[in-house]
Amino acid sequence: MTKKKNLIHESDGVSLEEINGTVVVPKDASFWRKLLLYSGPGALVAVGYMDPGNWITSIAGGASYKYSLLSIVLISSLVAMLLQSMAAKLGIVTGKDLAQMTRTKTGKALGFSLWVVNEMAIMATDIAEVIGGAIALQLLFGLPLIVGVLITTLDVLLLLLLTKLGFRKIEAIVATLIFVIFCVFGYEVAVADPHWGEVIRGFIPTTKIATDRSMLLLALGIVGATVMPHNLYLHSSISQSRDFDRDNPREMKEAVRFTTWDSNIQLTVAFIVNCLLLILGGALFYGTNSDLGKFVDLYDALQNPAVVGSIASPLLSTLFAVALLASGQNSTITGTLSGQIVMEGFIRLKIPLWMRRVVTRLLAIIPVIICVILYGGNEEAVENLLLYTQVFLSIALPVSIIPLTIFTSDKKVMGEFANPNWEKYLAWFITIVLTILNLFLIYSTLS
Repeated sequence: MTKKKNLIHESDGVSLEEINGTVVVPKDASFWRKLLLYSGPGALVAVGYMDPGNWITSIAGGASYKYSLLSIVLISSLVAMLLQSMAAKLGIVTGKDLAQMTRTKTGKALGFSLWVVNEMAIMATDIAEVIGGAIALQLLFGLPLIVGVLITTLDVLLLLLLTKLGFRKIEAIVATLIFVIFCVFGYEVAVADPHWGEVIRGFIPTTKIATDRSMLLLALGIVGATVMPHNLYLHSSISQSRDFDRDNPREMKEAVRFTTWDSNIQLTVAFIVNCLLLILGGALFYGTNSDLGKFVDLYDALQNPAVVGSIASPLLSTLFAVALLASGQNSTITGTLSGQIVMEGFIRLKIPLWMRRVVTRLLAIIPVIICVILYGGNEEAVENLLLYTQVFLSIALPVSIIPLTIFTSDKKVMGEFANPNWEKYLAWFITIVLTILNLFLIYSTLS
């Protein structure tokens, strides 16, 4: 008699085994064909760099300091490209994701502690998705916040359906939603008609950022909202979704190269979207003294002629809400996969995807529902919850980038693919600076 398999069991296999090595890359394919086949994981990673948590910070940065903080968006994006390429390389070369690698170097107790920290960070990200999605539904259809929050739980079914269709389908859907966001903000910036000379000068760093405390805090907020810890775990896992001969050094080098291309191309798109958000804030709201600290404020301002002038229209506001909904749905997919990776990697516990999704979503909606009940659906109180979720993300970032830098710089782990000296020293410099900045951001947020 066959013994029934337990739903919850210990995992010691490959990372995300349901998608690992499922995309075949023919050996005789052309350069462009291979680039296309390796493209996709970068899109899922790029989602985390343009999620709802970034929007308020970027637009507020433009509204407060016009285009001066574009240099911070550029620097943050370059840092993200380096860290994500390291994460992808780790997964391809070792065959393990960052969580699995960290667990092999730590004991059971420390592994559990690290899982708790990262689980809280993913839960914080999920809260941002719930809030963004619920407010988008309220803006588009006039639904009460509590109803919008409950509707967001239905994306459990959406994700389960997508996983049945195959990983390439998930990549395509995510890329399509990114394209929607890109088009919405591209159109709104075109309508806003910014002064492009000033925009270009904004990419040149200025000492004022370091001397003006308010400007520095906003710059730190942009950095903190850009580099997301769960993306490093995600990329180190989904980079293994391509099937190639791991015993062939030439194919290994090829996989690392094409995966890095994919990552950098997609993160360039995320960089452009974040620039568009900041440019939109600068072009429409700089000097207006408008309160733009909440999604609802932005929605209302885009259709208020007293704020943005003659270009104000319900269409701009509606497109903003559509992009917000698309962003929330995209982040849902990547948040679920990241949660599965850290659970299986750190505590070696494997549960069905539907159970993982339900547990994660319930953990995210409970604090939002409590907030809605206590404050009677007040959007400001709910969106303030979004601010404090960034604290957990700031705490989790050093926990992920420090081991990533250690592993990818170790020749015993990476062999010939270990970081060259310039990359190793640059990665350590970035790690130290980001850790200090995030500690300062936590202090500033709480105080």
